[in-house]
Amino acid sequence: MGSRVSQKSLQESCSAEEWQARVDLAAAHRLAFIQGFSEGIYNHLTFVVPGCSDRYYQIPFGMHWSEVTASSIMEVGIDDAEVKRGEGDVERSCYCIHAPIHKALSHAKAVFHTHMPFASALTRLEDPRIKEIGQTEVTLSEAIAYDDSYTGPALDPAEGVRLAKVIGNKTVLFMANHGISTVGETIAAAYDKLFYIERAAMTQIYAMWTHQPLKQLPPHIVEKTKGGGYRYNGPTSAQRHFDALKRMLDRKEPDYAT
Repeated sequence: MGSRVSQKSLQESCSAEEWQARVDLAAAHRLAFIQGFSEGIYNHLTFVVPGCSDRYYQIPFGMHWSEVTASSIMEVGIDDAEVKRGEGDVERSCYCIHAPIHKALSHAKAVFHTHMPFASALTRLEDPRIKEIGQTEVTLSEAIAYDDSYTGPALDPAEGVRLAKVIGNKTVLFMANHGISTVGETIAAAYDKLFYIERAAMTQIYAMWTHQPLKQLPPHIVEKTKGGGYRYNGPTSAQRHFDALKRMLDRKEPDYAT
């Protein structure tokens, strides 16, 4: 296990890209707590170490998301679950879900897994699908893969291998009776998907609570919305969204970047 180092010495030993990834991942944890996406000390937000294919960033098990900083994040081996840099325990289910997905999917540099309340509520339904009943839902619908088989706690990397196959070229995974995972080339992209999936799920559940029929958009409007260049989840808008959220943190909790 790696030894504890000061923030200054760690930052000096990292490339600029590595340190920025640490800052952004710390921000994602803080924001997820603020926005109600976290669940105690569980769930996991990870990112492949820039320039490496054999290790990824993970927080020590037991650290609350509200206290994560850039320098508290560990580097964990994708093939062996060993801490390569930093200090702390590797939560087993994080490794078993995330490491195989990072390894199998080139677009999964970031893998964010949460038990967000509204999206997770949908995963408990016989039909968990996001309905194309509004603009947000339509722009997300083609990004979602659905896993209809809960197999129990992920304590074997074979589960992560299975989930990677279900995700395929998608960027959002609804995990039956469980929760949500998003993947992305960047931390901003994965977080943006996390945010808007929870918003879509919340809106759908609110609509379902009225017990009135859901108003499905007509096919030609669905296609127009999908193909019209309007996106909540494009790479540029995702980065702008995440940067705006980080500015909020800079005002309220600037220590995340230490």
